[in-house]
Amino acid sequence: MLGGGRSSEHDVSLASAAAVRAGLAAAGHEVVEVVLARDGTWSSAGKELTLRPGRGLLGCDVAFPVLHGPYGEDGTVQGLLELLGIPYVGSGVLASAACMDKVVFKDLMAQVGMAQVDYRLALAGQPVPDVGGLGLPLWVKPARLGSSVGIVKVRALDELEAALAEAFAHDPRVIIEASAPEGALEVECSVLGPTEAPRVSGPGEICITGEWYDYAAKYTPGAMELQVPARISEAAAAEMAGLAARAFTAAGCSGLARADFFVAGETVLLNELNTMPGQTDTSVYGVLWGHAGLEYPALMDELCLLALGRAEAERAHRF
Repeated sequence: MLGGGRSSEHDVSLASAAAVRAGLAAAGHEVVEVVLARDGTWSSAGKELTLRPGRGLLGCDVAFPVLHGPYGEDGTVQGLLELLGIPYVGSGVLASAACMDKVVFKDLMAQVGMAQVDYRLALAGQPVPDVGGLGLPLWVKPARLGSSVGIVKVRALDELEAALAEAFAHDPRVIIEASAPEGALEVECSVLGPTEAPRVSGPGEICITGEWYDYAAKYTPGAMELQVPARISEAAAAEMAGLAARAFTAAGCSGLARADFFVAGETVLLNELNTMPGQTDTSVYGVLWGHAGLEYPALMDELCLLALGRAEAERAHRF
């Protein structure tokens, strides 16, 4: 099990890894912990590791990269695990990279006809794109970060420059998004399974005490309440489940993902797929499967089995 990492989500990853470790142990697995330090070094049991391509990882059967953000959730570690030759939980290199970049993901989803809020790509050192058609307020976000890090709400156009500067401090690629329809609910569902035939949990509604679902709301106990089931119609829930499965397959995801939506009446807009969602006590992914009757240890066990199955299937191809 891998936890930590070089990104700004290092501490969240360690908290997620602790929950995963407990779930795997409860399912009867022997867990070997690998900590990825902020400087990029890997260690286990206090000793720095030397990684050798084709030699696996500490004799383990499966790697579980409980890593969030760049250098962990974006295809980089997935590529390293491929070179080591060890099966691993979650999506592969391409899907991890595509889903990590909010603009690439939205471009991909647009190609398959997914309804989304309008958006623009801003690049550091380049002219600011025309945002005239997006309306106000706008949302300015680093394109390749999670956990709501570096996000700024722009209420007037004269605030855009400062918001971009804040986002560019984290990432040279920034997405500028229109707001969801007035009154839209933030609703999420958990996806589990192989690329071609994923299962989708029931919907959970994000209810917060603050203005929006920021970092504090996600990871401060009591700052967010998950309403299950979400207060949406049966038709909207069915539409959301279908879109989540379709997006998971179209992006080439595997194992797990959390699908985030805006729902306004019968209008369902896809926001993003998170390929390694948080696993802390306040995180949505495992809670929704718990409501569906799949307890956390069994969920962790199934994810390991899916990883082994995907690795076996890929070995059948010559590439």
